[in-house]
Amino acid sequence: MASTMLYTLFKYIALAGTLAAGLYACVLGLLTASSFQGHVVYLHKIRMTWFKDLNVPESFGFLKNQVTPFTISSSDGPSLYAWHILPVELYRQHESELTAEPSGFVSDVTSRIAFKLLRDDPNVRLIIHMHGAAGTVGSGYRVPNYRALSAAQPKKIHVITFDYRGFGYSAGTPSEAGLILDAISIVDWAINTVGIPPSRILIFGQSIGTAVSLATLEHYAARSPSVAFAGAVLVAPFTDVATLVATYSIAGTIPVLAPLARFPRIFGYLRTFIRDTWSNKDRIAKYVQINEKNGEKYRMTLIHAEDDWDIPWHHTETLFWYAVKATNARGISDDELQQRKQELKTDLGAAGSVVEWRTNTGTIREEILKTGLHDVIMGDPVISLAVMRIFAAADPAWR
Repeated sequence: MASTMLYTLFKYIALAGTLAAGLYACVLGLLTASSFQGHVVYLHKIRMTWFKDLNVPESFGFLKNQVTPFTISSSDGPSLYAWHILPVELYRQHESELTAEPSGFVSDVTSRIAFKLLRDDPNVRLIIHMHGAAGTVGSGYRVPNYRALSAAQPKKIHVITFDYRGFGYSAGTPSEAGLILDAISIVDWAINTVGIPPSRILIFGQSIGTAVSLATLEHYAARSPSVAFAGAVLVAPFTDVATLVATYSIAGTIPVLAPLARFPRIFGYLRTFIRDTWSNKDRIAKYVQINEKNGEKYRMTLIHAEDDWDIPWHHTETLFWYAVKATNARGISDDELQQRKQELKTDLGAAGSVVEWRTNTGTIREEILKTGLHDVIMGDPVISLAVMRIFAAADPAWR
């Protein structure tokens, strides 16, 4: 009797294991298809704001007409949905005028009071926000993130955030090249249509948005003449897609490709099918090298939480190393870099640690927090402070 029960138990265990292995193999097969990869990497069909209208920002907790919904055309055609978010103190000063305007989507954003407040004040600062995978401009912790960004100076810091092609109300299908074009189109609009000089613009990115940010920064740095922004804040970045999928686990517990990373030949073969590589380690190094060579001032802050379940925090450590090594044309040995990093490290106890690497041209700051998860961190004061540091460094006279 007992032996029959054990046999039946082992049979069902074996069957479950076979089914799981078959399902895993099917998923791996699907991942080799570029269209399926796009859905996995960008998760753009998961909107998370299905029951809310993005054209009614007040339903996300904003004041009446504090946010202007509008569109910008990407350089290759797709219409990109965007929000212009006013800082709250500036809103208070112009509340009666703003609330008198019609609410909702605006076909001509240049006609709005908010646009004129951004365009006409030579002391305003602008943050161009590039969000992570999945959702829309109104999803999850992005709304608290906008407040944390403008909280650094609630009279002067405006935020422009947008949905990449294929996300939310934006047209098109996402791809690495496409998202980069989208970001460049938004930045060009800010510089050329609004008239904000790059020195008053900060680039902010989170998760996949850090990859878009780095590609954008490299693009403008490589222009002739080179274009330098006030700085950049990158939250929860990753080194590249191949490394990310090798370390990524759903909810921090269910590995996706991590089991195969133990078999270099198999994993190496699967890597050849990756369509959008997002090689951030190379882009951050190139960005730093260009600025060091040109003598252009640059400021970059990398922030990551140790309890980030989605992207392990050691990705930020790796990017920091690539950036720092790029500051020295003669190169820096790993041992020398590790020793110097320990000398520069500031232990903040339960708040985490900070390392700031300075050259005559730039500042690269690494902040590793003890807590903050992947998204919660975006609404924390560490974000406001990072913005304040960069704008103050770019222009010490600015208040």
